Amino acid sequence: MLQRIGAQVARGFAMGASDVVPGVSGGTVALVLGIYNDLIANIGLGAKALGRLVRGDVSGMLDRFKQVDWVFLLPLAGGMVTAVVLLAGIIETALHDHPEAMAGLFFGLVLGSIVVARQLLQSPEPQHLLISLAVGAVLFVLLGFQSGPILDPSPIQLVAAGSLAICAMILPGISGSFILLMIGMYAAVLGTITDRAFVDIALVGIGATIGLALFSSLLNWLIDRHHDRVMAALIGLMLGSLRVLWPWPNGVGIIEREAEETISGTGLGLPDGAPWVLPIVLAVVATVVVIGVSNAVQPGSDHD
Repeated sequence: MLQRIGAQVARGFAMGASDVVPGVSGGTVALVLGIYNDLIANIGLGAKALGRLVRGDVSGMLDRFKQVDWVFLLPLAGGMVTAVVLLAGIIETALHDHPEAMAGLFFGLVLGSIVVARQLLQSPEPQHLLISLAVGAVLFVLLGFQSGPILDPSPIQLVAAGSLAICAMILPGISGSFILLMIGMYAAVLGTITDRAFVDIALVGIGATIGLALFSSLLNWLIDRHHDRVMAALIGLMLGSLRVLWPWPNGVGIIEREAEETISGTGLGLPDGAPWVLPIVLAVVATVVVIGVSNAVQPGSDHD
């Protein structure tokens, strides 16, 4: 039991560390570690329990909660929170001081994850390749757009921001922080925490709870009935997200201009005198490590 809890904390730590980086998702790490389906299934059970509670069915809620694998879920959440608290400042500094190198590293992590996810298709068909390419192309284009910052968001905007961000965090390919940047809510949501605006924090939390409950249930339903098509779409999300992680010209990170945050990773170019050896080496090493780790992980070990 203790070994399993420790393993889950470590996995959660890896997921939390990736969620700090704009353009990288904890869902990608969950996919690589072979726990993605279990994660979505357990979140879906929790969402159903909340649904029963809303309908006043306390007995049904308790039955659903008993079905949730809390030994799987709680240590995972604890590891994620620990990583965010401990690594947010370190990763932010690294992104600021070495943007190209960090972008190369994360580019390799996602590239390796795509190879791993390809192996999860149960019956690969040409249509799955088309789905991946189509989803990747759409996301690639969408990531080129971003909204100006919303300085005084309404309660509805805060709820919507929390809902969208949490959905992105459980999808491989794109992080919640990047979604907030795209819709201009990054500074506003971060400000609610730093300013201890508890009402606004509660609104974001409500949105996150609603989004997680609805989206996890939908995603779990889709995976059960259309596993390979969903996996193909997730691969497409990771393919499209590579636009954010392309090291040149600016690497990945957040540019601050006159109290505004914008995404610096959507521009595409060639090294053109910029450092190129280290980003490429890190990308190759990261790709090899991800594939190696995935091959070493035995699916289903979480339940041993």
